[in-house]
Amino acid sequence: MEQYFDEQFLTVMMKIIIAVFLSGAIGMERGLGNHHAGLRTHILVGVGSCLMMILSLYGFTAFSEEHDYVQFDPARIPSYVISGIGFLGAGTILVNGTTVRGLTTAASVWTVAGLGLVIGAGMYMEAVFTTIIILLILIFLNNFEKLFLSSKKQKVYRLEIELDREEGVAPIMEILERHHLALTNMKMRKHHQDSRMLHVELATRYAINEMELFEELTNLSNIRSVSTVKS
Repeated sequence: MEQYFDEQFLTVMMKIIIAVFLSGAIGMERGLGNHHAGLRTHILVGVGSCLMMILSLYGFTAFSEEHDYVQFDPARIPSYVISGIGFLGAGTILVNGTTVRGLTTAASVWTVAGLGLVIGAGMYMEAVFTTIIILLILIFLNNFEKLFLSSKKQKVYRLEIELDREEGVAPIMEILERHHLALTNMKMRKHHQDSRMLHVELATRYAINEMELFEELTNLSNIRSVSTVKS
């Protein structure tokens, strides 16, 4: 049994445990924010990447020792990990019109993969320092953005407008333009026998008077109803 529990095994076990804790710390922050990739996903990515790095460092030493002509590149497997993890990160990104969610989580998954590789290479202090930096970015910069940058971001409005079947949408577009609302998406469908439902998605950086906007729209002769759609 001692041949299995040698110094190399203990080193590998320590690396995997460190990967669990550091990746888990980042995953817990994401999980508490109800993001799609949380604690388990980040731990699996970190441990898996760490394991690939361990394989790259120790998995082929026997071949190189037995055969002088055998050479291997320890950076080859890690390079595939970094490029391959992009597919998993892409799965956390959701696009709905002008709204994009999951970019930060995708970046954290990709970073955790790099973290696992660093731990697998034995760079423990670098991994701990990087984890602290990542957590500071995810926690404190998130609050900073909410306090100072949220007002500068585009606000998105989604409206459902029922209008007479024979009437056009030009008067509606004029009102929206007057309120500095940029049209990002528009769909039209039949609603009743004599009416249509117009779905519009609008974006603006300005504060708008919603009551005034609704009043102007409903005052149009061809408009039957106007309502907002929650994201």
